[in-house]
Amino acid sequence: MSLAASLIGILRAHSHTLSFCESLTAGLACATVADVSGASAVLRGGLVTYATDLKGSLAGVPAEVLAAHGPVSPVTAEHMARGARRVCGSDWAVALTGVAGPTPQDGHPVGEVYVAVAGPMRTITVHAPKVDGDRQIIRKAAVTASLEALEREIREWEQKEGMVR
Repeated sequence: MSLAASLIGILRAHSHTLSFCESLTAGLACATVADVSGASAVLRGGLVTYATDLKGSLAGVPAEVLAAHGPVSPVTAEHMARGARRVCGSDWAVALTGVAGPTPQDGHPVGEVYVAVAGPMRTITVHAPKVDGDRQIIRKAAVTASLEALEREIREWEQKEGMVR
């Protein structure tokens, strides 16, 4: 079973929903989940905020956060995740921001990726392991890292709530 299919099963078991806010992956994470039969039971949708200004206008990232930290930062990722959760009305939201290349961006190296997960308990950010490769490899690795982070966060939430699966 794929990670996306496993996540759909877990979310369905809790009657929870999911949304995304994506920059460097431009909808690839959301599409990865949507590719799985049964996704419509949990997937609310997503925001593609490839352009920096859309992180503010669609996801609600404050202008001062973007000015101080830029589009590629853990703080920006957290705001993106919280914004997707709010805008899409989901229980969980995943945000991805980073540099897919082929050139560095604003001092950030190619392959630098931040993933944030916003859920019922908290919002966390993960600095995804740097991956060497072309844009497609980096973007696919970012999606995998984001789904793994979501799974870890759901498991922690389940433990905190005393749920046994």
